[in-house]
Amino acid sequence: MLQRSRRGGRPFFYPRVAEPGTGDIHLEWVEATGLGTVHATTRVRVRPPEADYNVAVIELDDGPRMLSRVEGIDAADVAIGLRVAARIVPFEDHHTVVFTPFGGDRTEEGTRS
Repeated sequence: MLQRSRRGGRPFFYPRVAEPGTGDIHLEWVEATGLGTVHATTRVRVRPPEADYNVAVIELDDGPRMLSRVEGIDAADVAIGLRVAARIVPFEDHHTVVFTPFGGDRTEEGTRS
């Protein structure tokens, strides 16, 4: 889910009490497509036996960008322009949004956020 102004503003992320730029406080929640594209990425190298991981900026098809990670492929294979789908996973004592490579089938499980 993403927030936007009830006046039809563009969705934004992270959730706030007022719309960025306008200060409009009349906000609503809208369902996100759950799809996006890797805008930037870096590989974080760690000592074995832990596996390297990536940190990526994902540009959502809905407009906002968010910082997350891409799972399901090797950290070295995450590249700018990679199409991804969101999914929510348990993380420590809460849940978080991560992304997996997206093959283009909108009915693929886990493509909604």
